[in-house]
Amino acid sequence: MTSAPNIRELDLNDYDALLALWQASGLHSLRPSGRDSRTAIALQLASGVQTILGLEIDGQLAGSVIVTHDSRKGWINRLTVHPDHRQRGHAAELIAAAEQTLRGQNIRVIGVLIEGYNEPSLALFRRKGYVATQGGVQYLSKRESPDA
Repeated sequence: MTSAPNIRELDLNDYDALLALWQASGLHSLRPSGRDSRTAIALQLASGVQTILGLEIDGQLAGSVIVTHDSRKGWINRLTVHPDHRQRGHAAELIAAAEQTLRGQNIRVIGVLIEGYNEPSLALFRRKGYVATQGGVQYLSKRESPDA
């Protein structure tokens, strides 16, 4: 019998399980030699503006989400659920936990960036009350290296 999911904050001790989850989930923007290295994640967690939440089932990491803010707007990033645990409402649970975390930090505006081809994620966030901004927002980035 499967136990009820448990959501908790992850720390650096969870790094190996988190990286394995991201890999199993097919996260295409993964940079384990750069921004997703153990050292980089340690710095991100120490910054005080990032929280990584993990959803565990029977003691195994089955989902995660990165929650960040810039003191005025919060962001939900890298929402992922292991393929073996999808279509069971776990992503929605992680979104609710991320929102609760941000509200606890007095953040009242929450954003998410989703690639246009990712229809399942777009549909999920729309069901959770997220709406597209008007004006055709474009995401631009400047990177110091391919692993950044």
